Amino acid sequence: MSKATILIVDDEPDTLTLLREIMEKEGYQVHTATSSQAALNTFVDQTPDVVLSDIQMPHMDGLALLAETRKRSPLTQVILLTAYGSLSTAVEGIKAGAFDYLSKPFALEEIRSVVRRACDHKHTLEEARVSIQPLLPKGNGINQIQGNSPPMVAVYKLIARVAPTESTVLIHGETGTGKELIARAMHANSLRGDGPFIAVDCGTLTENLLESELFGHERGAFTGAITLKKGLLESANRGTCFLDEIGDISPNLQSKLLRVLQEHEIRRVGGMESIKVDVRIIAATNKHLKKLVESGKFREDL
Repeated sequence: MSKATILIVDDEPDTLTLLREIMEKEGYQVHTATSSQAALNTFVDQTPDVVLSDIQMPHMDGLALLAETRKRSPLTQVILLTAYGSLSTAVEGIKAGAFDYLSKPFALEEIRSVVRRACDHKHTLEEARVSIQPLLPKGNGINQIQGNSPPMVAVYKLIARVAPTESTVLIHGETGTGKELIARAMHANSLRGDGPFIAVDCGTLTENLLESELFGHERGAFTGAITLKKGLLESANRGTCFLDEIGDISPNLQSKLLRVLQEHEIRRVGGMESIKVDVRIIAATNKHLKKLVESGKFREDL
């Protein structure tokens, strides 16, 4: 494996010189920048394997540089350099995707070790991405998903394995973790990829409105229903319907959704006719469905 490229970013010349000497003695290719903007300009010519960046810098701080680095090169590992008093900011950086942080003044062996581990991690991620690339057709939506940790690589592999099937899928995760992006990637990699992808946030609609949106309604079904309306499940025919926050739907809608999964048919609000639908359901929730089942709030068969 060739020696990695290290980009050092610090507005203090003495620190910049010291770090450069340390890294060059380790055999790394080293580039330096005295500001975050100057650092980002180096990405035009070469993408660094590791960025060593001070947190406290004028105009654009280390956290902002971290965010921009992840946009330009998700595999690049960022190590934040923090002075006494900015430890909480460094922890924020770790949560935002930094590989690690070092507190000034740092020990020589400490910085060598952290950079070495960051380089090894970058290499591992590159190998993992290459190994799963043949499984992922172009335009698969994977590149929209941020994250290159081993658990995320496992997610990519799972998408590639599950997407081509016709299985109903439940995605569990906290709000803001990208559940819809996962669903879109599964849809794009499925046999339904050329069909519609329709997303519904079940947690923001009232029961009656959600029922009308999902199943549609006949003319005159209720006050204001002046025309027939196709539901989203019907509109997603030969495609995928993504039901976000499935744990929030009422028992009545749970029963109707179960019928969709079992019988592949719907009935519009106010209608008597059963309509066949060919739609794959991908659902997501941030709730613990097993506990909801135990408390009687969610159907076990669903």
